[in-house]
Amino acid sequence: MDPLGPDFLWGVATSGFQSEGHAPDSNWLRYIDQSNFEPYGDSVDFYNRHSSDIPLAGALGLKVFRISVEWARVQPRAGEWDEGAFCFYDAVIDAIVAAGMRPMITLDHWVYPGWKAEQGGWNDPGMVEDWLANMRTVVDRYAARNPLWVTVNEPVAYIVYEERFTGVDATTIEERIAAVHNASYDYIHQVQPDAMVTSNIGYVSGHETEVNQPMVDRISAKLDYIGVDYYFGANDPGEPDPGPQQLWELPLQSEGVYYALRHYARLFPGKALYVVENGMATENGQLRPDGYDRADYLRDLVYWLQRARMDGMNVIGYGYWSLTDNYEWGSYTPRFGLYTVDVRTDPTLARTPTAAVDAYRAIVGAGGVPATYRPTRPPLACSYVDPPSSCTDPVTIPEGAADDRL
Repeated sequence: MDPLGPDFLWGVATSGFQSEGHAPDSNWLRYIDQSNFEPYGDSVDFYNRHSSDIPLAGALGLKVFRISVEWARVQPRAGEWDEGAFCFYDAVIDAIVAAGMRPMITLDHWVYPGWKAEQGGWNDPGMVEDWLANMRTVVDRYAARNPLWVTVNEPVAYIVYEERFTGVDATTIEERIAAVHNASYDYIHQVQPDAMVTSNIGYVSGHETEVNQPMVDRISAKLDYIGVDYYFGANDPGEPDPGPQQLWELPLQSEGVYYALRHYARLFPGKALYVVENGMATENGQLRPDGYDRADYLRDLVYWLQRARMDGMNVIGYGYWSLTDNYEWGSYTPRFGLYTVDVRTDPTLARTPTAAVDAYRAIVGAGGVPATYRPTRPPLACSYVDPPSSCTDPVTIPEGAADDRL
């Protein structure tokens, strides 16, 4: 099994609201205020610590650093752009480039300005044009830096939150998000002709087609690469229902990324595939109930990326979520970071490396895991990540080879 090669785009993914702190008025600050959510505070204060955080990623040898340019920050009032906010993002992107990485810019990671929330958010027919005005402003400013682009992060999850908090009709918001994606695709390519643009899909194991296919159908003609976010496997429907599960209790099935990629490779033959987000959740940094270690999970996951490439899938990149722990949409308890940060009890917000830091550095340096590597958790004989094919046509690992942990 060959390594992924010198052109493979190893990276990390972050989002503005979840990590920056010092947040301006937005829909999400309002959702926090009206819900039984943990106070936001200043998150991990990426706003003031980006100049030291970004080199942590560069030191891993990564090629891509994903951020979002927050509309709520750059346009705090209708018709008024904040040049100081843009200077902040200028500095962030300068630091990414200086650290030897390419920016990946998300235009909408579920957050929009408070003034837009007052107008009804996605309920407002004017949302599309206001959104596109922000998009054009951001694209005009940063296209020359040759970023990869994500228009809207995980549209279906975004829709679910907006339905919950604003009562927006699902079909209406789906149509409007598809409209902004498709218009953004065209505009970005006018300004940056060789751009790579996507809207990343939050893969739903066991139910991908019914959940995400309607949105995929609306935007499929305007995707330069298929962005797939893969986090969790699927419980066996023949087993007793475990009931509600926390993020750190959901099943981790590293081979599931193979099935998620195969799902989209079959829908879009030959199209570039990019795992925009993947990571492991723990409860406040403690050992998971299943005993899976983040470093082992990362190595296992990369094994399946290599298997996907070996089997002909055009996998071009991988982004670990996230560089540091952050605000996980209502709580600081779920922790995904390569570097852990104890927001609640450590006023210094120290970045403490997990074992996955050294593991990721070794993976990137080698271009993957060795040919002799075997996953710490064998693949399920019958997986429900992409039924029925993940059960009737399961992936297996060769027998008889030595295990190599890097």
